[in-house]
Amino acid sequence: MTSPTTSSTTSAGPNLGPADASRRAALRRMRLVATSLLVLAAIVFVLTHGKDGVWGYVNAAAEAAMVGAVADWFAVTAIFRHPLGLPIPHTALIPKKKDQLGASLEDFVTENFLTADIVQERLAQAQIPLRLGRWVSDPVNAEVVVREASPALARAVASVQDDEVRTLLESFFLPRLAQEPVSEVAGHLLEGVLEERAHQGLVDLGIRQVHDWARDNKEAIASIIGARAPWWSPRWLDETVIDRLYLELLTWLADVRDTQQHPARLALDDFLATLAHDLQHDASTQERAEALKTRFLLHPGVADGMVSVWGSVQHTIVEALGDETGPLRRRLTVLLAEAGQRLVTDDELRGAVDRRLHDAVGYIVTTYGREISTLISQTVARWDGDEAARRIELQVGRDLQFIRINGTVVGGLAGLFIYATSQML
Repeated sequence: MTSPTTSSTTSAGPNLGPADASRRAALRRMRLVATSLLVLAAIVFVLTHGKDGVWGYVNAAAEAAMVGAVADWFAVTAIFRHPLGLPIPHTALIPKKKDQLGASLEDFVTENFLTADIVQERLAQAQIPLRLGRWVSDPVNAEVVVREASPALARAVASVQDDEVRTLLESFFLPRLAQEPVSEVAGHLLEGVLEERAHQGLVDLGIRQVHDWARDNKEAIASIIGARAPWWSPRWLDETVIDRLYLELLTWLADVRDTQQHPARLALDDFLATLAHDLQHDASTQERAEALKTRFLLHPGVADGMVSVWGSVQHTIVEALGDETGPLRRRLTVLLAEAGQRLVTDDELRGAVDRRLHDAVGYIVTTYGREISTLISQTVARWDGDEAARRIELQVGRDLQFIRINGTVVGGLAGLFIYATSQML
């Protein structure tokens, strides 16, 4: 059996961290104070026992103080263990009721903390986008974020294997893309390109390249034309005709290159406009376009090519992220600082981020709040009764010792009042 002084003194268990050690020391100090008051009351009671006059009042107060101290010691101790080791009913409440306590605490947290309204209200008060924007808009802070995040991002990119990329492409991305109808979208996109004349630069480049190739490859063109000449025509005649055709071809290509309203250019525009219209409205054209798209996407060489491209991109990104003074990190720092500044100055953008964050947090709490709070009951359920009592006592035991102190003081005052009243009567 244990005494009031030592009944609450149990092992703190293994792996006592600095915070728990500090709590344990504070608990011991307060327990010593409370027990010292009980001992003091007992000494005073013994020394004043049987004396009259003023000492009678002191003796009565000491006696009542002892009763209050012992009663409150019993109450506090009974929460965590059996007082004096005796299996008294309704004691050692936490070891016996830890699972119910964990479930009750889980319900309390879920109903009073993990609700969408409460979390969203606190989130709105915190003004996270504004505060984050102010902090990251400082180039020094933006540089810190990029510096700390770049190595982790580089490791994440480097960890992606080619086989994983191939599996993702062949099992999900390319088949999924092949199932998506793109004819109408492509036709609408081509229509917009033609309206904005954005294709002219590509047409100019193509015609210029064709003209330059024809200019530098007369022999190849001559051999193509010569292969079509009759067998009976004289060689000199063939060469004359070939030279004339070659000259006319170069002249025509130069004319197409230099004349924006050339009939060939207009014919190409008409062809592309018709194609854009048919891709959006003609079923047969759409069917042929979808078949061509599917055949292209599901060809084995497409996945191989994309994996090769990914390998080059991966190497470039990892190398750029590893260069502390490289252009990628500098650019990321600038972009991050600019994004932070926009969050501070652009009320519409900040409001949009707030709404997205508000909705996301509300959804998470509503959908997974109960699952999150079950961590409480599941963790408590894994503890044995004594461990649960030790852990909880470390958190609240110091404050509970004030109950013992108050019981000693209030008991003494109550005893003094009762004794004084009895003497007056």
